[in-house]
Amino acid sequence: SMSIQQPVNSLSAAGVKDIPVQSEGYIFNHTMLRVKDPVKSLEFYTGVLGMTLLKHRSFPDAKFDLYFLARLTEDERKTLPAGDELKDFVSRQRSILELTHNYGTEDDDGFSYHDGNSEPRGFGHICFSVPNLAEAVAWFDANGVEFKKRPEEGNMKDIAFIKDPDGYWIEIIEINNNQ
Repeated sequence: SMSIQQPVNSLSAAGVKDIPVQSEGYIFNHTMLRVKDPVKSLEFYTGVLGMTLLKHRSFPDAKFDLYFLARLTEDERKTLPAGDELKDFVSRQRSILELTHNYGTEDDDGFSYHDGNSEPRGFGHICFSVPNLAEAVAWFDANGVEFKKRPEEGNMKDIAFIKDPDGYWIEIIEINNNQ
């Protein structure tokens, strides 16, 4: 079968193959996290990290809701389509965050999701890149965000890890940090 060579400037490692022609047009669209309380999660992802809710689907018979958020550019916010065009827009995006809420978890004090970072380990984190790490850290502090790792802690001084309301880790890196 035909394939497309990986870009000349891309990296190679054991297991990296050429790109199958059949995958042309594929977009890595979203990652799904289960959340206990959608109100707290939406407040955090929109009010602290500046995301925009693009899609909300309710499945009352199956007792769950889905929320799709993206971090839009200023231009995307100004020109965001509506209706069916918005649905098409969402399907073309990269790195959307889908939050899944299973009804009832918000009222169960003993309920929590596994963050993937204790045994058995699996999922690790999502990541946001920011224009200025120090300013982002100050913003998170002003909003009472919990840190897993501050930039000054440990050997890696150019990253931070914060936690969302469910304890999922979010890595924070500075854009163009390797100049």
